[in-house]
Amino acid sequence: MITPVSLDDVDGMLKRLHLPTIRRHYSDLAVRAEQEGMSYRTYLETLCAEEIAHRAQTRISRCVRKARFPYLRTIEEFDFTYQTSVRMQMLGTMLGPELVTEGRCAILSGAPGRGKTHLAVAIAYRAIQNGFDARFITADELVGDLSKAAARGTLDEALEPYLHPHVLVIDELGYQSYAADAANVLFRVVSTRHLRRRPIIVTTNKPLAALGQVLHDGDLAEAILDRLLKHGTHYVLRGRSYRTRHLKEGASTAAEDAA
Repeated sequence: MITPVSLDDVDGMLKRLHLPTIRRHYSDLAVRAEQEGMSYRTYLETLCAEEIAHRAQTRISRCVRKARFPYLRTIEEFDFTYQTSVRMQMLGTMLGPELVTEGRCAILSGAPGRGKTHLAVAIAYRAIQNGFDARFITADELVGDLSKAAARGTLDEALEPYLHPHVLVIDELGYQSYAADAANVLFRVVSTRHLRRRPIIVTTNKPLAALGQVLHDGDLAEAILDRLLKHGTHYVLRGRSYRTRHLKEGASTAAEDAA
């Protein structure tokens, strides 16, 4: 025989079990259950579903904060009717758990304003929704951080934040000039993550053939691309800039030439 417990006891037990969402809702739901003739099973399932949903959303929110996105964008918000050089179907496994489980990578290249960062953030956010974590950083910040660490002799420790996340987004490769050891430190990140089958999403405004000049080392640039594309895909985003789409055709072209 099950001994009845008071509401105060139930509240205390739920607190000890770390079930805050059930603790918030069980009393009100009990009233509703009585009014609607809800079965015990349905009552329990409803409470458990609320707890699971809240925990999932809490985890996603926590991972988004840790990812350090410059802004949050989803794949549903991407305008595939404007940026027609990429289709949702082309992204394929980039949007599924296979991105992480199969160690997929992607390079998104194209002129400024074509939606590269939006897509990179959206892919990483979808990975978070699929149960993984992510980290966003610009190439300039990454190379600067690791170059300074290499000069101090602490490169191994400095690499760890970029090796641990399931998905790493390296944004705007080629937008800035880099230190002479840029290729070396970037290769360390790419090579180690490649060995661990950890995905990298790279955005760049440069043709892939120009990355050797950007990184001051053609051989290492080729080695980096080889590892990224072994289990990855190169997407080229063309068309007009999102940022100047409100301008007339002539003014838009002039603005893009100045970008």
